[in-house]
Amino acid sequence: MNLKLCIHKSNSVKDILMLKPSFQHILLTNAVLALTSMPAAYAVEGMFTPDQLPEIAMDLRAKGLKMKPSQISDLVGFPMGAVVSLGGCTASFVSPQGLVVTNHHCAYGSIQYNSTKEKNYLEKGFLAENLEAELPAAPGSRIYVTVKLTDVTDLITGSLPSNMAGEPRFSAIDSNRKSVVAECEEDEGHRCRVASFYGGLQYKLVKQLEIKDVRLTYAPAGPIGKYGGDIDNWQWPRHTGDFAFYRAYVSPEGKSADYNKQNVPYQPQYNLKVSAEGLDDGDFVMVAGYPGNTSRYTRLAQVKNTFEWQYSTWQSLLDDWIQAIKGSSKPGSDARIKYESRLASLNNLNKNLGGQIEGARRVDLIERRATREEGLNNWIAAKAPNKGYAEAIEKLDALSTETATATRSNYWYNNATRPQLLVIAQRLYRLSHERLKPNSERESGYQERNMDRMKQSMTAMDRRYETAVDKAEWMVFLKGYMTQPASERVSALDDALGLHDSISVDALSAKLDNYYAATQLDKLDTRLSLMEATPAELEANADPFIRLAVALYDHELAMEAASKERAGHRAALQPKYMEAIMAWQKDQGLTAYPDANSTLRVTYGNVLGGSPRDGMRYDPFTTLEGITEKDTGENPFNSPQSQIDLIMAKNYGRYELESIKSVPVNFLTDLDSTGGNSGSATLNARGELVGLLFDGTIESVNSDWDFDPRTTRSIHVDSRYMLWVMEKVDKANNLLEEMNILNSRNYPIN
Repeated sequence: MNLKLCIHKSNSVKDILMLKPSFQHILLTNAVLALTSMPAAYAVEGMFTPDQLPEIAMDLRAKGLKMKPSQISDLVGFPMGAVVSLGGCTASFVSPQGLVVTNHHCAYGSIQYNSTKEKNYLEKGFLAENLEAELPAAPGSRIYVTVKLTDVTDLITGSLPSNMAGEPRFSAIDSNRKSVVAECEEDEGHRCRVASFYGGLQYKLVKQLEIKDVRLTYAPAGPIGKYGGDIDNWQWPRHTGDFAFYRAYVSPEGKSADYNKQNVPYQPQYNLKVSAEGLDDGDFVMVAGYPGNTSRYTRLAQVKNTFEWQYSTWQSLLDDWIQAIKGSSKPGSDARIKYESRLASLNNLNKNLGGQIEGARRVDLIERRATREEGLNNWIAAKAPNKGYAEAIEKLDALSTETATATRSNYWYNNATRPQLLVIAQRLYRLSHERLKPNSERESGYQERNMDRMKQSMTAMDRRYETAVDKAEWMVFLKGYMTQPASERVSALDDALGLHDSISVDALSAKLDNYYAATQLDKLDTRLSLMEATPAELEANADPFIRLAVALYDHELAMEAASKERAGHRAALQPKYMEAIMAWQKDQGLTAYPDANSTLRVTYGNVLGGSPRDGMRYDPFTTLEGITEKDTGENPFNSPQSQIDLIMAKNYGRYELESIKSVPVNFLTDLDSTGGNSGSATLNARGELVGLLFDGTIESVNSDWDFDPRTTRSIHVDSRYMLWVMEKVDKANNLLEEMNILNSRNYPIN
């Protein structure tokens, strides 16, 4: 994970939490990427690539789409060309002047970064009355505009022999990826990556314009943008104004550029029209966004490890982690403001894990997965005995077991080495070694293309680090580590820190105090200067965190080598498994689509309530009046008084939905979604913006693993509520005038 711990709805939780930053690319590069659709009657399942939409054109029209499916299949046309990635969340252009709308929780890091005790935008909100008043987003913030998608399968794996060993295969694929990306990025101002589809059966080059100058334009007050807080998180009914606005800037010549006062708003080729008329119950709706990853075809061994050990283990740690942050930072203090984004992430994750565990139990996920695998095996034996499928799957299952064992073995060490300053020291020492290599041979994350982002993360740390909090977190991790038997601990860490079975809590605390007292890594100038250091210079450095990083380096490399070996084996076996899955599905008359992998996807369905449990009913809309019913005047149910007054006066303006006799706040759909979909454009049948997807019900969180059309519901903030807050509460008329707002009733703005 990165230092920001960005694990809102915008990111998947799964195995990524088990790994430290230096190992993420291995997991992400080699994740299981396989997903198949259900029959046409359940078209709500499926995160389709835009080029697949013509294949399901009949169902799209039957559901209510008024546009040509071929139109929305154009990646760079309208409306898909207006949908952009934030690198973990989704956003959309809504004006010709680069105005971008996304979720409040997606912009939360930038709101937090710009907040101080004196100017607490997290609490009070922020509105730039003109361009000059807009604030730079948090360092490292990006807007990625997809401009091209190219099949590069032959370039990545076409020349690789089938009998390559694990690590050489991983290295060859990695080298080919880097070569393709490097050539793509010769076009200055663009960011490129190679994405894997169908478990490595297909690779596509994604080319995106990288907008580096991102500015915070508007965010409603926290009591609107986070209304209900952790209590309402993943729950229905919801009354959350989860929206915010960025603006994209480029150089006067229209090129991607770092922040500069001379830069001008980016003029996108397309921007979405915003509907003030909105939707009603049963209406067609589709979502375009960049979902992170799903695991619906992960093998049984990994599923069992996840739900029988990993998630519950994480839950027990998270409770202590959250309390450590709260106990070392007073509410409203500058220290707490620095960690509000992390707290939000951890609380979200904790609740998500509980929902996942309960969801797996409710649908009997492990048994369902075992039954499905038995069905696949029977089909192979009957219809494809000579295709090599059975042999590949047997080896893949053995590898899955090996991977699960490694995850458990490395768990507490990875946590014990999480403190920010140690992670910084490890990155610096690794960088010193990687800089000795030709750029093309460096590890991912340490090439020249990564240096700006690394500098920005070093800078952002100033507003996301407090010594007392970092120490409190480290104490939690080390206490857990020290409860493990000696065989599960790492001698390099024990020896370097002087850890032993009889060490007391007070002695451990005093030892950490010495580390923080002697370090200089909490100073930005030090961090930046050491990015140019050689291995010898760092080895001679007396900073205790750097000395610890040096001591752990060989063990880290060994862990990485083992991970690469497993990843290489998976890269050889997974495509064969997916061939079997796709052939099996085809034999049943089904169409396969790839698992989510942070590329642009479209999912569709209808506005729809539900009944997830006996005696429980979910209506499709919530109303303004629901806010006043919940409001207590205390966080997290402390709506601004000006908003309460407007609701009590029934000052709906042009945003009332006749069927509910109020302004709709949030609504439910039966769409298929996951982390990364946060901020995704919710579109009506004509491709107009009618809301933003921001959450799912607690019964839905398990859909990353097993989609259940009966209970899966996505939660969206209604465009009418967004516009109502902007017009009535915050008087954001400058932005309203900038956007193209549609309403058939032509009700005037007050």
